[in-house]
Amino acid sequence: MKCAKNATGWIGVFITLIISGVWSYWGAFENFHEGWYSKSIWENIFMLLFQYLLFAWVFTVLALISLRWKRTGLVVHLLTAVFSAWFFRGAVFSVVGLMVVIPFFILAMLYYFGEPKPKKLAYILIIAVPLIIVTAISIPQAVRISRRVNDNDSGIRTIKTLNYSLSWAPRGPGWPDRGVSWEEACKICMYLSADGETLASEPQNIWRLPTVEEAVSSLSLRYNNSEGRWNKEEEKVYYKYVPDKESPLWDIYSKVIYYWTADTVPSDNECAYIIVYNGGVYKRTKSSNQAYLSFRAVKEAAD
Repeated sequence: MKCAKNATGWIGVFITLIISGVWSYWGAFENFHEGWYSKSIWENIFMLLFQYLLFAWVFTVLALISLRWKRTGLVVHLLTAVFSAWFFRGAVFSVVGLMVVIPFFILAMLYYFGEPKPKKLAYILIIAVPLIIVTAISIPQAVRISRRVNDNDSGIRTIKTLNYSLSWAPRGPGWPDRGVSWEEACKICMYLSADGETLASEPQNIWRLPTVEEAVSSLSLRYNNSEGRWNKEEEKVYYKYVPDKESPLWDIYSKVIYYWTADTVPSDNECAYIIVYNGGVYKRTKSSNQAYLSFRAVKEAAD
């Protein structure tokens, strides 16, 4: 009987370690990919702990409670499962259901009927494993972000590459710090004034969205052109230097990490290509309107 309880308890511990480890891995990477854009270090830390690492520490804390107080652990696991199912209703089941709700129910039973021995080792592993994962990922990512170039120039920027010479719109309607759909971005470009500062009452047709090839070739790393190349047939992109979220194209203090391009997907006219600050090119439904997906208009640079 004792062996069965011990095995049951350790199964719960290992499931907790796997799930908290996965969420720690995902959260740490996503925090430094789409997050960490605030000028306030405390706001960035808050987002790290309560947005990106939320599930990691919730699984950890509930496991620790269950090891110390079985009945309390059972109740809080079940209540958290129910609350998560309600709060994230409508979310993708493969993420919330399989990685959050169902595990909470399973862990509630395993910890209640199980008794991992030695318990001290279980405590140490539950705390140490996610902490090590977060630390191992966060340190190099934090170093990378600390080296980002930011010249604080949000005006029109002209970038010349081997094949293109483009002027990129200044901060304003042609470079908004909010999410917009592809259709809205195209419409804004159409009405954007020559200086990129205002929207005219009639179409101006001066600005436009950049093509994938133009965007790829314009990305840089610490003021050095990344020498990007877009293979349209393969739908793949290649860089000599992997770009980052830096001046002159990106605002390091903006939550926007994706720009729309003018190119639609040949096999699906409902989708267009977007480009990520690190050079990735992906397909996205034109109606997408997430806060981190925006655009920056371009026009031919004056000679």
